[in-house]
Amino acid sequence: MTSESSSSLSQDTPDCPEVPRGGAWTFVKNFARNPNQVGAVWPSSPGLVKRMVEWFDWENARGVVEFGPGTGVFTEAIQNHLHEDAKFFAIERSPELAAITRGRCPQVNVVEDSAESVADLCRDNQIDQVHAIICGLPWASFPDSLQTSILEATLDVLAPGGQFATFAYWQGVVLPAGQRFSKKLRGAFTEVHRSPTVWRNMPPAFVYRCVKR
Repeated sequence: MTSESSSSLSQDTPDCPEVPRGGAWTFVKNFARNPNQVGAVWPSSPGLVKRMVEWFDWENARGVVEFGPGTGVFTEAIQNHLHEDAKFFAIERSPELAAITRGRCPQVNVVEDSAESVADLCRDNQIDQVHAIICGLPWASFPDSLQTSILEATLDVLAPGGQFATFAYWQGVVLPAGQRFSKKLRGAFTEVHRSPTVWRNMPPAFVYRCVKR
């Protein structure tokens, strides 16, 4: 293969994140067993990670929570952006994925629980106000009741002016659950914006950026 064709191939193929050995395969296995909980077949790309974290006001965020870290690609980026005085923990339901995130980010407290329990978990972690929530949950795979309960729990802990970001795959947006979730976001937050599409993610995705007033 010539250098020209190699360059063309690298531009056309999705970016693949660096994950701990076996992490991507664990991600695939969790998707196969629990597609309603994982919702993706591959960890998020560096481009999507950048889109997720670049928007937050890290200088002023002191209480930070992550929903659904998976293999820890967002967790690592969050840790690199945190203010030295910030408190941060992540919530992951899958024990296997939680273990991978702990291995990748040993200084982060990864709690095996549901995002619906975020208020109790914030108290356990001595976080009085949450200023930033980074979410990797598969909303388009959730039934209406679960979407509602997690969003209500999110709003309960998020401080006024707090920021919430979650991503969506373009093929999920056209599904009834994806459309329903988009309407829920616009009803729950004062500001809801979409980031530019990350075409080199697998599959292509964008980020919902939301602010509570």
